[in-house]
Amino acid sequence: MSADFEVKGNYIDIRNRQIYPALVKVSGRKIAGITKLEAAQQQFILPGFIDAHIHIESSMVSPAAFSQAAAVFGTVATVSDPHEIANVCGMEGIYYMIHNAKKAAVKIHFGAPSCVPATFFETAGAVISKEDVKTLMQDPDIYYLAEVMNFPGVLNNDPELLAKIAAAEAAGKPADGHAPGLRGTAAAQYIAAGMSTDHECTTIEEALDKLAHGMKILIREGSAAKNFDALVPLFKTHPQQLMFCSDDKHPDELVKGHINRLVARAIGAGYDLFDVLHAACLAPIDHYQLQVGDMSIGAPADFIVVEDTNAFKVLKTYINGQLVAENGQSLEVYTRPDLINHFNRDQVQASDFSIQVDTTTSEIRVNTIVALDGQLTTLSEAATLAVINGAIGTDLKQDILKIAVVNRYQEAAVSIGFIKNFGLQYGAIASSVAHDSHNIVVVGVDDQSMSDAVNAIIAHKGGISLSNQTETLCMPLPIAGLMTDKSAAEAAAEYELLDKAAKQTGTKLKSPFMTLSFMALPVIPSLKMTDKGLFNVDSFNFTPVF
Repeated sequence: MSADFEVKGNYIDIRNRQIYPALVKVSGRKIAGITKLEAAQQQFILPGFIDAHIHIESSMVSPAAFSQAAAVFGTVATVSDPHEIANVCGMEGIYYMIHNAKKAAVKIHFGAPSCVPATFFETAGAVISKEDVKTLMQDPDIYYLAEVMNFPGVLNNDPELLAKIAAAEAAGKPADGHAPGLRGTAAAQYIAAGMSTDHECTTIEEALDKLAHGMKILIREGSAAKNFDALVPLFKTHPQQLMFCSDDKHPDELVKGHINRLVARAIGAGYDLFDVLHAACLAPIDHYQLQVGDMSIGAPADFIVVEDTNAFKVLKTYINGQLVAENGQSLEVYTRPDLINHFNRDQVQASDFSIQVDTTTSEIRVNTIVALDGQLTTLSEAATLAVINGAIGTDLKQDILKIAVVNRYQEAAVSIGFIKNFGLQYGAIASSVAHDSHNIVVVGVDDQSMSDAVNAIIAHKGGISLSNQTETLCMPLPIAGLMTDKSAAEAAAEYELLDKAAKQTGTKLKSPFMTLSFMALPVIPSLKMTDKGLFNVDSFNFTPVF
């Protein structure tokens, strides 16, 4: 139960673009009054931060555990797409997230996943139909139609997809876009169909093109995709059409900072304080009609106290009038959640990762995925590999390793290809967090290490793992093969152990497991590996490895 109390400081009135000494009075769960003072102690009071697009599953912790970590950094709310768990567990997974989020202090606003499965070029664990979306749109715990990744379906008037968009429109709820690289007439058509935001822009030119057609742009800075530097100049031209988001944030980074970091970086780069705070605190409330307070009288008492307006060090976080974090410490009590999963796969053998060819051939040309550090996109490149005793191996000199995807939902042949830029000198890394269908993806130097890493995940029915020829390490993810049932601090410690071990094998990728998780995503260009084969996103069809 929230008590009546008062907080003094310099109030940052974002909407009216002014700062003044004030006394903020809270009564119960609401803001009861804001009174100007002659002077106040040197601290600042403002609405809390909002992550405008995040998959909480990618933090590898439950919504309640996520709340513990994020509130410390002034996050009071999120706009969250439960797309990942929906691909594994369907409607049951969505309701699982909603139920668990009710135990969290941070206000987590879920959307209805629009593309489950994302494509039919990989095996997913569930389907969310147009009837399911219509049902979800009537649920008060669903606030929007989550990212419509199948932009070709929109452009080609796919009736199932259009019915989902229509359901959102009928419910008066916005639809999120997801259209990497889409520009010009095609972008205009996509936006006209109802897409209101995009978080996939990687260049300012792409963002300006979409802004010109009325879209709002989310500046994304996650663990894998980092677009802040490219897009932050938009504050000069379109400050009212911007929001901040993480999209995907691994636990080791979540415990170090959240939207507060982006605010501090933008302010440090010289952009207007009120414009930046509008994007971080108010724009998501207005766009998604969130149940979050903006510090107007009578609104929920969701606000933060920060030390200054440079580093934005958060001293206190209040949600619904309750102090939930103070001086870097969460005041929430965490309890282990129930488990939900969909995993049905027997152990694999090293021979399952062998690629056999004509023994008379001494070398062969292969189509290779080229991973890019800090990006979800990849490139494609042809390479020549040696054939030894009828098998194609890896080539460390060219930095070409094997990549494979193992179907986690049923017994099926392993899909194998080649990838560049992971940099491992020995061993393998694997993950059952493999967007979007979350089969098991593995990159490795040799077949035995790949097999060992995958089998560790199968034994735990989900996780991230590493095999380095002397031992196999695994962080179990028992919630849908995506999340641990432990706290964010525990998850961060486990994750950092594996991240460090991966980097000791030679990879120079900043976040190797996050990058790995996107190498099976066949909706972001250019070349990806699914459990059904090597997929060319540009032409939207399978392509041969050889």
